[in-house]
Amino acid sequence: MQLIHQLSEPQVHQLHQLYQNEYWSKGRTIEDTFRCVEGSSILFGFVEGDDLVAFARVVTDYVFKAFIFDVIVSEKLRAQGVGKKIIESILDHTDLQKVKHIELYCLPELFGFYNQFGFTHDMGAMQLMRRDRDY
Repeated sequence: MQLIHQLSEPQVHQLHQLYQNEYWSKGRTIEDTFRCVEGSSILFGFVEGDDLVAFARVVTDYVFKAFIFDVIVSEKLRAQGVGKKIIESILDHTDLQKVKHIELYCLPELFGFYNQFGFTHDMGAMQLMRRDRDY
């Protein structure tokens, strides 16, 4: 498995296919997939041969905040340490070493996975807020 930080056009299409297999990203269009890849600060992908098998992306100001999005591992490689490798790659990335807060959001059943990397869900009174748009 090789770590990459840029996706070719065929790899963006493969990412789109990975998205279609997950409840949280199913229904994203290929156009939206291209836009989110282009709008991200740093991409993290693992490839086996020509196949994109894992992906995550980071949006950051490189000083105060970095937000991890879309951590996804191909079904055939789950429970084999690939998710751990992608999170470690993010946390070890040179451009993120001086960022004060690295954040993500996840379901409670993933708290244990992310806790091993020093993430906590105990944010005191801090709460996530969202404003949805219909489009």
